[in-house]
Amino acid sequence: MKGSTRKLEKNLKGWRSLVSPASRRLLRLLLGSLPAPASRALRPRPPRRRRSPPQLQHLGPAHANVAVLGASGGIGQPLALLLKNSPLVGRLTLYDIAHTPGVAADLSHIETRATVKGHLGPEQLPDGLKGCDVVVIPAGVPREPGMTRDDLFNTNASIVATLTAACAQHCPEAMICVISNLVNSTIPIATEVFKKHGAYDPNKIFGVTTLDIVRANTFIAELKGLDPARVNVPVIGGHAGRTIIPLISQCTPKVDLPQDPLTAVTGRIQEAGTEVVKAKAGAGSATLCMAYAGARFVFSLVDAMNGKEGVVECSFVKSQEADCAYFSTPLLLGKKGIEKNPGICKISPFEEKMIAEAIPELKASIKKGEEFVKNMR
Repeated sequence: MKGSTRKLEKNLKGWRSLVSPASRRLLRLLLGSLPAPASRALRPRPPRRRRSPPQLQHLGPAHANVAVLGASGGIGQPLALLLKNSPLVGRLTLYDIAHTPGVAADLSHIETRATVKGHLGPEQLPDGLKGCDVVVIPAGVPREPGMTRDDLFNTNASIVATLTAACAQHCPEAMICVISNLVNSTIPIATEVFKKHGAYDPNKIFGVTTLDIVRANTFIAELKGLDPARVNVPVIGGHAGRTIIPLISQCTPKVDLPQDPLTAVTGRIQEAGTEVVKAKAGAGSATLCMAYAGARFVFSLVDAMNGKEGVVECSFVKSQEADCAYFSTPLLLGKKGIEKNPGICKISPFEEKMIAEAIPELKASIKKGEEFVKNMR
């Protein structure tokens, strides 16, 4: 402590005329009674700067304006949470026909950059869509035990038609990402609606099939003892039952499966939605994994819009890569949506057979969506 005293006295050298000898003696006594300074190892460290989780760190600037239509539902709420937590999002617009102000207020308390605003009911939808860069549509009824795909279609088709019509009018340049089932029919609906409003751009309307890729990566990783974050299985075709075609022959890293395990894991990927519906025993469908998959697709899309190169995601889009008008393949994304569709690469005979079997069902679903818009009043 003598060094500390001398240093203090040195600092006070110019002020000696203002400090009496008695005061200086008292100062020495006080300093002498203080404990020695803690060692460097015991000193409290400054708080560390908090970082976003690795999966939420992205390249390129942030501030995308993203709207979620159906934000109060089982997919919409966790999807909105993931979007709010991303540095890519500057404004988050939430729309639904019920509870949206409460969901927006809840999310707005999260300490991230994105501002949040809720819009309730059809009269507020136009204001919510203005200026949006990306619109994600999970709106619709969930699949329940015993519900057929036709049951889903009858309700969700009109919802998607109404929402995409609003998008065509109020944010015609936005990227449209449709989650609402059945994607094999709702994407043709979105396309025909945009055509009716003279705002159609085939590079900007996406059917989000990312959940099929996420499931394929997970199931193959479990089967082979791999890290699922390092597995990538392209999934082509459509987004329902046997139209889901995982290209396990193109898996990275390469995996070899005998025919029986290959058939089994393929079937599990195709029917994974039913697996969740049964497990929830009437309490819902695949909402959390779908929200994750939807967020992953949006992050990839916004990264590409921001100029990141080499961004590839599978999506169900207008296509000439198969014998039907729409087909999911890996797509190279860019600033204006689809930059390039590399098409279907070399595949196995097993996968060729699956494509042949899927085409009739895909054609029927596509026609059903197109006919729905033609018959709309």
